[in-house]
Amino acid sequence: MSIERVKAYLKQYDMEERIREFDVSSATVELAAAALACKPQRIAKTLSFLQGDKAVLVCTAGDAKVDNHKYKEQFGMKAKMLTFEEVEEMTGHAVGGVCPFAVKEGVSVYLDVSLKRFETVYPACGSANSAIELTIPELEKCSGYEAWVDVCKGYTD
Repeated sequence: MSIERVKAYLKQYDMEERIREFDVSSATVELAAAALACKPQRIAKTLSFLQGDKAVLVCTAGDAKVDNHKYKEQFGMKAKMLTFEEVEEMTGHAVGGVCPFAVKEGVSVYLDVSLKRFETVYPACGSANSAIELTIPELEKCSGYEAWVDVCKGYTD
């Protein structure tokens, strides 16, 4: 199970005990915000894209939308999201639980600047009913991110 891999992965940072599992779904930004009693923008949603034959994850704020022009400028290609079927196969996590932790080898993780306006954010932990509260430096450390990117629009500072 994906959440078990995430727990094992986060153990190296002594953070596995901080994972919260809910009796309700946290598979969408709105559901996660309700489960956590926080504002939707503080949910760190992880979006899955296809670049050539490889998966790329971009972790963004819950209220941010991908800006196709910015994405193409950053990555040199049009934003093409993975299909529902491709997500788990290519990233190691099912839709609703995709996160920047314990991903399959070869998957690149990027963090969008829309997250930087918060002290803490809540990414999923590999299941459709889990999350963890992390500071931005903790998210950087645990995600193994490649770079900060600016590929979103529609959020407020």
